[in-house]
Amino acid sequence: MKEKREYLNKVIEHIDIKKHNVVPFVDEMEKMAFQARNLHRASKIYEMMLKEKECAVILTLAGSLFSAGLKKVVHDMIMNNMVDAIVSTGAIIVDQDFFEALGFKHYLGSQFSDDNELRELAIDRIYDTYIDEDELRICDDTTAKILDSLEPRPYSSRELIWEFGKYLEMNGGPKVDDSVIYAAYKKNVPIFVPAFSDCSAGFGFVMHQTKNPNAHVSLDAAKDFLELTKIKLVNRETGIFMIGGGVPKNFTQDIVVAADLLDENPTMHKYAIQITV
Repeated sequence: MKEKREYLNKVIEHIDIKKHNVVPFVDEMEKMAFQARNLHRASKIYEMMLKEKECAVILTLAGSLFSAGLKKVVHDMIMNNMVDAIVSTGAIIVDQDFFEALGFKHYLGSQFSDDNELRELAIDRIYDTYIDEDELRICDDTTAKILDSLEPRPYSSRELIWEFGKYLEMNGGPKVDDSVIYAAYKKNVPIFVPAFSDCSAGFGFVMHQTKNPNAHVSLDAAKDFLELTKIKLVNRETGIFMIGGGVPKNFTQDIVVAADLLDENPTMHKYAIQITV
């Protein structure tokens, strides 16, 4: 059997889109067909969102995006004021972004690996990507530590992710220069994780609430919904940029219905793009 270090030796590197000018390439797709033309159309719709100063852009994220090398793209979007709010799965924000902000890495792997051997070595596999399970448990422990430090009450996921950013700030900053949580914390971009426990952070909650059975932090999913709906009510013009689908997509689309219950004359999302595999 291989040693653990033989599996965990080639680090996933996040693509830096700033090194490439893809604009002429995507513009050429306007004269093509199928998804090439759709990609060009999507780029123009996103450009319209950004040019409209009163339009709030909500980015939704699903799938193993950051473990696959796309973290820096989202980090740059935040730093360049290209997104006003983010709705994501917990895995992307905690297991992948916060995990790397603590100094850990994702590694190139293979979908054909022997999973029993990986389990013996405490290596997790996301298709063809590896994670050190021992390091992931440090991430879980850190989540529990953050929860232990908070006032025992119900929180929205936005409030909790802000506390993750604050933790990084109070502990010398992230160990990387492209942490999405930290960038959002510094730029005051809210991050919502409507299925927060459906990721490694859920284990942190299990540890925290077991340790503090009578006075603990809990998640308020309704508060999440209300807070994001308030963003829609304040920003009558909104656009959604959806990567993947799932809970983040549905959650963000549903705020229009919630706004309709709270406002006599709400508006639909003005723009929408969905990028899938």
